[in-house]
Amino acid sequence: MADNNQTATELTPTQQAGSAKSGKAGKNESENLDLLLDIPLEITIELGRTKMLINDLLKLGQGSIIELTKEAGDTLEILANNRLIAKGDVVVVNKKYGIRLTEVISPMERVEKLG
Repeated sequence: MADNNQTATELTPTQQAGSAKSGKAGKNESENLDLLLDIPLEITIELGRTKMLINDLLKLGQGSIIELTKEAGDTLEILANNRLIAKGDVVVVNKKYGIRLTEVISPMERVEKLG
């Protein structure tokens, strides 16, 4: 006669199948996340903007100065695929420009800006 009382470590065949499925689903989710992490994004650091007439644009030459709307010392905007994700300040690292993040836009704020 079979014993219907199972210990905590024993699983019925149905439970074993369910456990195998959930393990497989977790693996698929991990693989899907890995695929997303490999998607390239265009990152843009915006120093400033301006508007000008085509006539003024055609007059530009070497040494010309284009005045921007941002003031010196203002924080720069960091965009991922043209969406604001952070703000920061210009720094120099090993003779190259870099950005020190001073503010990161929360995921909730990013979602709110979509709607």
